[in-house]
Amino acid sequence: MYSFFKPLLFALSPEAAHRITTILLDMAAWFPPTRWLLRSMYCIKKPGLQRSVMGLQFSNPVGLAAGFDKNGAHIGGLALLGFGFIEVGTVTPKAQPGNPAPRLFRLPADHALINRMGFNNEGLEPLVKRLQKWRKRGLPEGVLIGGNIGKNKITPNETAELDYLVCFERLFPWVDYFVVNVSSPNTPGLRALQEKEPLTRLLNMLQEKNAAQQTPKPILLKIAPDLTDQQLDDIAQIVHQTKLAGVIATNTTISREGLQTQAAKIEQIGMGGLSGAPVRTRSTEVIRYLRAKLGPDPVIIGVGGIDSAASAQEKLLAGANLVQVYTGLIYEGPALVKRILKTLISNPTFSS
Repeated sequence: MYSFFKPLLFALSPEAAHRITTILLDMAAWFPPTRWLLRSMYCIKKPGLQRSVMGLQFSNPVGLAAGFDKNGAHIGGLALLGFGFIEVGTVTPKAQPGNPAPRLFRLPADHALINRMGFNNEGLEPLVKRLQKWRKRGLPEGVLIGGNIGKNKITPNETAELDYLVCFERLFPWVDYFVVNVSSPNTPGLRALQEKEPLTRLLNMLQEKNAAQQTPKPILLKIAPDLTDQQLDDIAQIVHQTKLAGVIATNTTISREGLQTQAAKIEQIGMGGLSGAPVRTRSTEVIRYLRAKLGPDPVIIGVGGIDSAASAQEKLLAGANLVQVYTGLIYEGPALVKRILKTLISNPTFSS
C-alpha cells in the first residue's frame, strides 16, 4: 500500500507530507472500520515480544522516536501502526515556532533526512492537556508513552535546568518515562549541556525531584553520535553517578561523511541534523561502546538508521534493550514495524 502513496507524498514538501499523513492517521483512528483495518494489518500481539525494561512492561521492543509527534496529537493513529511505545516531544515550557522553513529535507539517495526544526512545538500545557485526556479515556492497549523534554531557544544555558525541571514536573503524572534531550544540533548552544559538569548538575537535579515522588519514573539521556570516546566515557560515568535508567543512542549527526547525495545539494541545504541510513553504523558503534562501559544494567534504547529488520537486530545485538524508528518509517512505510516484529518473534535470540 505504501508503495502507491510514497511517490505522492514525496512529491510534496516533507512538512506538508507529514501533515497529510498525520491527518489521515487521525481520521483512521476515529472511524471504527479503518481503525480495525489498520490494527489488523500492522499490530502484532505476541507474548514473545514483550519486554520488561526499567520496571515497565513493553508489549514489544519497537518504539517511535521523538520528533514525529511533538505535541502528542496523533497517539491514537500512531498506536495502530504496531508500536510498543511512543515518545512525544521534544517539548519545551513555552511554545516556539522553531527555525524558518524550509527546515526539513529528504536525501533519497541516502535514505536520509536533514532537519533543523529547532524544537518547534506548541509548548508544555497543550501537551499536558492532551495526555490527560488520553489517560482518562485509556491509552491504546499496550502502548507506553515517553516524554522527551528540552529547553526553549531563548533560555540561556545558565538557567536551562529550570526549563527541564518545569517540563518534568508538569509531565510527571502523564508519561511512563522521561528523556532529557541535550543533543539536538538545532538549538544554539544546547549540545554544550552534554559536557560533564553541567550535565551532571542537570541530571542530579532531576533525579532529586524524581526521588521525592511516591513512585519515581525512569529518566534516560539522549546523546549525540558525534561524541568522542572520552565524552562517551564521561557519559557512562555520569549515568552511574546520577543513577539514570540509561541512555538513548543516538540523536542526529552533524557529520556529512560518506553521503551519496551530490555535495552541491548538501551545501545548499546547509546546517541541520542528519538522520537515517548514514547514521546506522555510528549509532551502533556508540551502543556497543556504551554497553561495554555501562555494564548490563543501565538501559540503552537504540535509534539511528533502523530501516529494516536486520538493522533493528543489529542494534539489539550491540547491546540495546529497545529500539526506535523515525526516518526509516518515512522511507519504508508503516509495515516496517511489523517486519521487524515478525523477524524478532521468529528468532529465538530475540523472542522472550
